[in-house]
Amino acid sequence: MKRFITRLVINAIAIAVAVYIVPGIDLGGKLSSLLWLAFIFGLINAILRPIIKFFTLPLILVTLGLFSLLINTFLFWLTSVVGQGFGVGLSIAAPVFWNSLLGGLVVSIVTMILSIFLKDDKK
Repeated sequence: MKRFITRLVINAIAIAVAVYIVPGIDLGGKLSSLLWLAFIFGLINAILRPIIKFFTLPLILVTLGLFSLLINTFLFWLTSVVGQGFGVGLSIAAPVFWNSLLGGLVVSIVTMILSIFLKDDKK
């Protein structure tokens, strides 16, 4: 349970930083919306990321890993769409691709940095 809460907090902070830094991304809500978005983002990453990476492995290898940025972009955008479906509004303004790319990049970097400092026990 501690690991789940740690990952949820890391995702929430990463999404909040992306909302703060990228001007085309807006969180239209409260702290509860941010926590729900972090939960949705974690769920989407846990379920879809391994499947997508498996099927796009040749592209990831040929592009030396740069295709992973497009996967992050898609997953960040998908989090926005699913969140809006549940009414926890993360809206991405036009140009949607570039704002999703920047948002996904910021979330990835912040998550990586926070994961180093907030180590979760893998027992």
